[in-house]
Amino acid sequence: MIHGKRVVVVLPAYNAARTLRQTYEELPHEIVDHVILVDDASQDETTALARRLGITTFVHPQNLGYGGNQKTCYREALRCGADVVIMVHPDYQYTPALVTAMASMVAKGIYDTVLGSRMLGKSALTGGMPRYKYVANRILTLIENVVLSRKLSEYHTGYRAFSRVVLESLPLEENSNDFVFDNEMLAQVVAFGFQIGEVSCPTRYFGEASSISFPRAVRYGLGVLNVCAKYRLHRWGFRRFPIFEAGGRKLRMEPAPAPSPIPVDSSRDG
Repeated sequence: MIHGKRVVVVLPAYNAARTLRQTYEELPHEIVDHVILVDDASQDETTALARRLGITTFVHPQNLGYGGNQKTCYREALRCGADVVIMVHPDYQYTPALVTAMASMVAKGIYDTVLGSRMLGKSALTGGMPRYKYVANRILTLIENVVLSRKLSEYHTGYRAFSRVVLESLPLEENSNDFVFDNEMLAQVVAFGFQIGEVSCPTRYFGEASSISFPRAVRYGLGVLNVCAKYRLHRWGFRRFPIFEAGGRKLRMEPAPAPSPIPVDSSRDG
């Protein structure tokens, strides 16, 4: 715990076997109460390795997409009593060392949501971010700051911490199951009046780190602009969208599926 709050780290995983161990071992386990991994139908040894590491693991029998993975992550984190939930990508692109700082900011009530920003400082390009992604990130962030009336350095990081109240309040089931889920969620955080903080986060781009293809990146960018248009139309009262409505569908807390069991012999990597 930290400041009396139960901290849960969620790992949305897809083919993360090569980097999962390093990510998991560098988590600050002294303050993390529980770690949950959701395997979105990986084709490698992600689930087997997660079991050996002793991580509570849930497996999607079919690939639901990045957004669908997050929905399961947050649902299971709430189910196990989380007060603070931190999403860490298990591809080791973001350093797990910031979990303590991010969790503390949420646990103390300073912010409801905290983002690990790659754009604060100079870590994005020096860490290997492709220049076209850097430029697109900057342009989209500028547009979103204007539309959402905020001054964030980045809306597109996958390193995020949320309070339990945020996850229980937002109609996350109304969101996409694709990558634009991230952006929809932040627009919802703003629409529902929650406060967002940022910390500077170094990032690493390397062969094993996950990265979406150029066509999917273009589709994501168009999706971001669509979210901006929906937010502004909703705020102006021209059209109502369920993702911004208090009565929208929130995370369904149906009976939990059984997590993947941990083998008796956890000493071998296989």
